[in-house]
Amino acid sequence: MKSLALLPLCGLIVLAPLVAHAASPHHCLVGAYRMADGSSLDLAPSRGDTLRWTRFSGETGRLTPQADGSWRGSIGWTDRPAAETLSAADCEKGEITFGGLQGRRLAFDITETSFDAGGVKLAGRLVLPKGAGRVPVVVIVQGSEADSAREVVGMQRSFPAEGIGAFVYDKRGTGGSGGAYTQDMALLADDAVMAMKEARRLAGDRAGRVGYQGGSQGGWVVPLAANRAPVDFAIVSFGLTVSMLEQDRQAVLSDMRLNGHSAQDTEKALALDRAGQRVLESRGKDGYEAFDALRREYRSEPWFKDVRGNLLHLVLPLDKQQIDEGMATKYNFAVSFRYDPMPTLRASTTPQLWVLAADDVVAPSAGAAADIRSLMAEGKPYALAVYPRTGHGMMQFELGPDGKRVSIRIPEGYFPMMRDFIRDGRIATRYGDASVAPFPGTK
Repeated sequence: MKSLALLPLCGLIVLAPLVAHAASPHHCLVGAYRMADGSSLDLAPSRGDTLRWTRFSGETGRLTPQADGSWRGSIGWTDRPAAETLSAADCEKGEITFGGLQGRRLAFDITETSFDAGGVKLAGRLVLPKGAGRVPVVVIVQGSEADSAREVVGMQRSFPAEGIGAFVYDKRGTGGSGGAYTQDMALLADDAVMAMKEARRLAGDRAGRVGYQGGSQGGWVVPLAANRAPVDFAIVSFGLTVSMLEQDRQAVLSDMRLNGHSAQDTEKALALDRAGQRVLESRGKDGYEAFDALRREYRSEPWFKDVRGNLLHLVLPLDKQQIDEGMATKYNFAVSFRYDPMPTLRASTTPQLWVLAADDVVAPSAGAAADIRSLMAEGKPYALAVYPRTGHGMMQFELGPDGKRVSIRIPEGYFPMMRDFIRDGRIATRYGDASVAPFPGTK
């Protein structure tokens, strides 16, 4: 491996190329559709020339155009053929046939905007259901991705299809926004506050309850933003109650446990992790020799190939020159390695819904679930839901014949749970197979 650019993570750090959606001739199909059975279906741009279909109930998959004009559908993030696929589509009429059902594209009241955030112009979009009535509005706070949120976030359509307004904006340094990309949580929280104020301004008299939804890294940002300016609700999806450094340590522990390694080997892996963290936190200026010595000592041991962590893997395969080059060029932005979310969560009076993935190896959730339960016991207006057999990104999985995870859908009830919390300030006790600990609703 020759670069730091890897998979999207909850903490540090991915700067993948932006998705080139506009060039696709099928971009005109992107939208939310009301199907003949009353359900909603979202078609979102995906990599290359493909689309991603997602039902509000959680089923999802890819749509790949074929040379003969037909579409091949797949299930989840697999190559398994889907029984349901796109069999007809008319961009001009806004009509599709999917899974044998006809659907018509929903029209929304959409306002494009540019707003100031500390001297930086951020590009945003407000999407409201058609009409003049008051609706709740959710401000969607992105994770660590560098893609344009206005291009890739499907919830900007799926929530309005359910009668909820959505405001989506490109983080600084991404998409149509100015400034430099950052992972400074305080700065990102300030930007989220400005996005919320812009959403309120644009919605005007139509704005009912207003709050945030943030996934992954957005789970650090949302509670901070909610404490800085009043909102009615906050939702954290697959987020954390610990720092990036502690997240990394927990991820290493998870790597070692899942692969059946001993306590003695786990201590070695943790020592290697601490050394790698020192290199990353100092931006390659300190600790490389000690890290490299441990790496050479342990490289031949059976456990070494299984340890990844959330930060460690970024430096594990690289020599000093590669680390220095990466830190001096692509990765020279601020990172809140030591930000501890718990003081913010203890100080918050904003009703919060935390939705966690029980089997998240990127952001291990057991500690977060315990922390939220403890805050609930202290009287905080928080609710908690934990989905089994679900990993980061709220991807529910099966185990393949080789024992590896195969992501097949978004858990049943995930979207309806957030809809209910945004709309009503409370949730029910059952959403799919989630373990739910609700709190009495707030007005």
